[in-house]
Amino acid sequence: MDWGQIFGNAAVELISPTTAAYALAALGLAVHFGFTGLLNFGQAGFMLLGAYGYAIPALRLGWPWWACLLTSLLASVIFALILGIPTLRLRADYLAIVTIAAAEVLRLTFTTNEFAPVTGSANGLSEYQRDLLTLNPLPDGRYGFGPWVFSDRAWFFLILGWIIVILAAVLTWLLMRSPWGRVIKGIREDEDAVRALGKNVYSYKMQSLILGGLFGTIAGIIFVMPRAVVPSYFQPTLTFFIYAILLLGGAATILGPILGSIVFWVLLSFFSGFIARAVEAGWLPFMTQVQAGQLRFILVGVAIMLIVVFMPQGILGNKKELAFVK
Repeated sequence: MDWGQIFGNAAVELISPTTAAYALAALGLAVHFGFTGLLNFGQAGFMLLGAYGYAIPALRLGWPWWACLLTSLLASVIFALILGIPTLRLRADYLAIVTIAAAEVLRLTFTTNEFAPVTGSANGLSEYQRDLLTLNPLPDGRYGFGPWVFSDRAWFFLILGWIIVILAAVLTWLLMRSPWGRVIKGIREDEDAVRALGKNVYSYKMQSLILGGLFGTIAGIIFVMPRAVVPSYFQPTLTFFIYAILLLGGAATILGPILGSIVFWVLLSFFSGFIARAVEAGWLPFMTQVQAGQLRFILVGVAIMLIVVFMPQGILGNKKELAFVK
């Protein structure tokens, strides 16, 4: 059993771009669910729009990175309006039903062969990062220390992803301390009381849906930058993983989604490596490598359940937040 490699691979996930992407997507859900009380089950849809909204103009039209980014953000705003206009005046569960269905419709649309010349169908898209990589100031080669030895390209995406996460966290912190944030949190607790004070609850909900969706869109771009864009990445399980991360760190906190993402991916990497090595060593003779891949999610789920049992408000949550989540 190579414990050094197992712990090394887990340590890599502390700062990986994937961890950063999930942290930003979970921060978007914190704006939706933790602070506003919106049940968005379609964050994967916002992430998909971010990924394809960037990749398609870059590959098919040759647009620069900033134009591709603006395209993704515009698509996210339109998607949020389409979801929010018919649902935000209704009960919260209507938004949940519409968002999960809309995200899956998007994924299946981008998978269909009819649009393969544009979307790449199930094979996805690749080599769309070239223009963004021209901004990479790092010298060519591989460097780092310990388990964190990466290529200059990997370091660039890693640093860029975490800078964006930090900026989004600071922006969210400032917004939640502002009058706008106090109204948002008031809607979470009792929207009828906020409406009685003369506030346009529908408008504030729409603004929250758009803001959290934009975070998810940028998270989708960060997520696919080190890899190809494939529609299978954006299945409904992606949203449920993000919710697990959010509740693990703390639903109505700023740093909770970031810490939750780190814990989730470190645990997932550790159990993945441990089980794979255990099967190779013959410790689990009744199990194949395919079954071992599924077992890691079970073990991560058990670990998260234990954390939730002993810290039901999340790692960084508080009792007031727990009362809302219940």
